[in-house]
Amino acid sequence: MPVPWFLLSLALGRNPMVFSLERVVGPQDAARCSTGLSCHLWDGDVLCLPGSIVSAPGPVLVPTRLQTELVLRCHKETDCDLCVRVAVHLAVHGFWEEPAGEEEFGRAADPGLEDPKNASLQAHVVLSFQAYPTARCVLLEVQVPAALVQPGQSVGSVVFDCFEAALGAEVRIWSYTQPRYQKELNLTQQLPALPWLNVSADGDHVRLVLDVSEEQRFGLSLYWNQAQGPAKPRWHRNLTGPQTITLNHTDLVPCLCIQVWPLEPDSVRTSICPFREDPRAHRNLWRAARLQLLPPRGWRLDAPCSLPVEATLCWQVLDGGPCQPLVPPLPRENVTVNKALEFPLLKGHPNVCIQVSTWEKLQLQECLWADSLGPLKDDVLLVDTRGPQDNRSLCALEPSGCTPLLSRASTRAARLGEQLLQDLQSGQCLQLWDDDLGALWACPMDKYTHQRWALVWLACLLFAAVLFLLLLVKKDHVKGWLRLLKENALEGAAAARSRVALLLYSADDAGFERLVGALASALCQLPLRVAVDLWSRRELSAQGPLAWFHAQRRQTLQEGGVVVLLFSPGAVALCHEWLQDVASAPGAHGPHDAFAASLSCVLPDFLQGRAPGRYVGAYFDRLLPPDSVPALFRSVPVFSLPSQLPDFLGTLQGPGAPHPGRLAERAEQVSRALQPALDSCFWSRRTPGTGGGVGPEAGDRT
Repeated sequence: MPVPWFLLSLALGRNPMVFSLERVVGPQDAARCSTGLSCHLWDGDVLCLPGSIVSAPGPVLVPTRLQTELVLRCHKETDCDLCVRVAVHLAVHGFWEEPAGEEEFGRAADPGLEDPKNASLQAHVVLSFQAYPTARCVLLEVQVPAALVQPGQSVGSVVFDCFEAALGAEVRIWSYTQPRYQKELNLTQQLPALPWLNVSADGDHVRLVLDVSEEQRFGLSLYWNQAQGPAKPRWHRNLTGPQTITLNHTDLVPCLCIQVWPLEPDSVRTSICPFREDPRAHRNLWRAARLQLLPPRGWRLDAPCSLPVEATLCWQVLDGGPCQPLVPPLPRENVTVNKALEFPLLKGHPNVCIQVSTWEKLQLQECLWADSLGPLKDDVLLVDTRGPQDNRSLCALEPSGCTPLLSRASTRAARLGEQLLQDLQSGQCLQLWDDDLGALWACPMDKYTHQRWALVWLACLLFAAVLFLLLLVKKDHVKGWLRLLKENALEGAAAARSRVALLLYSADDAGFERLVGALASALCQLPLRVAVDLWSRRELSAQGPLAWFHAQRRQTLQEGGVVVLLFSPGAVALCHEWLQDVASAPGAHGPHDAFAASLSCVLPDFLQGRAPGRYVGAYFDRLLPPDSVPALFRSVPVFSLPSQLPDFLGTLQGPGAPHPGRLAERAEQVSRALQPALDSCFWSRRTPGTGGGVGPEAGDRT
């Protein structure tokens, strides 16, 4: 059945003449011979082992020429793939030897005839096919009757249907006999490509240009080609060519494929997947991946495409340190995307998290039980390891490692080792996992924390009593002190209720870092708790920028705090790189640059509308024009410092902000603290040769 002109004009070139390709129905391979020959195709593929060349014991069959033809293999009426048909031409090679009284390999002698010259010839012909990523070898058994056996003459051909290949692929075909009497034949062929489709990037958009004739009507579909389950359609239109389709770069994923077909009865559809190796598509895939809890103890990794990932459970402590993997005793597990999996646990716990990684790189971490079982608890995880001959060891999992309970270490678990053992024996600990290798127990530490706070409160009461006595003895002298004490008490109460502010910035140069440090120090004088990577270099180096930011962001948002994005020329450049998916040059960011690492978590919050109430933007006067802040980040308040300091401080402190007069006074204090560092940073950038730099390129000047 001829294929519609539309598909052939796309695949084989824009030619006014009408082409047709033969259809091969069904998935089975087949072989046929020219007149006079008999042939048989062996079931299944064989190993591709040519072996060494051996001498022919007499006349033998050898391949002399290869021919190919494109056909369509159709599994259904409208489901066809391009296929390569191969024809092998055979000839007789060699002569009979005298005397010739023995049977020769490859010759099927008639037992009724003693003269071997009247015997037929048999050969095993191998066809080897390679088209990345496919490689196949098939074996054809051919027999030639004695009447056609003439040394040096062609005897006919054998045809194989067929090797499937993709449009645009380079195919290589070899043919030889077993055993091999001569050098194998080989043929390399470039299959027709798709000149009608062009994929180009234009800023934040990707353009699909379909160059077909103006009269041709065709269907266009975009879908996710998922390894598990059927394809998931995303977009479908009936169009008239030519057309230019514009996609947002955030819609690209590796399994996004394009299918085109003419709007005709029994039309053949052509599919290609051009984004499999696109770095932008792989980044978007991880941004779209989500971990989901399935009651009672199930979970699932949701993602548009298949991912070669491993998952492991880890224990997240309350103080925001790194999540400790539970390996051993619980091993890593290969994960199938969009498939429900079971936790190997007896019960859930908010501190148990899942880490998903690829090739030793952490990609996702979620504490799935934190929503249903509440926030993280101040519990310690006890690891009970069982060895041979009933040997047992018990240790507490801490950031420094697994600490034996009855040890002299200076950790909290070691100091409370005996109490924790008593809690375990009295049934106060929750068993999370148990098997022949050991067990996991979560033991609460709240009561030990309360004991320490009781001592603190007792000291406060004693101090208050002494102060009251002093007030009675020297009433007049302490009036001024009492006034100051009252103000300090109010400040202390506000500090206890103060919000957490996490500062994120790009380390453009040393002057800008000093300016950020001055801002952080000034904010600490207010009822604010400030977190900034300048004060956490050791933790940043130990955990890495991404893990450090992930822990700080989670703690800040859990406590109702706010993340402050400080925009500078370098920060704006990094944002544009991410928004335009331009890969950063290796080594362009410093090892402590938390801003570059944090964009992978910050951008999804803005793209999905979760930023308002969580984020605040700011930039410094004279260092950055107001319109330089990317439009995406203007969904949250963006302030100019120090000119808008009162509004900035009011937003940071939230509902607990003081009255406007007090707020203006604090803004003046912060402005005075910032001005020297701001002037120094501004003039260092205005003066050539002072070592100032902007953006990631600043590091190249040294």
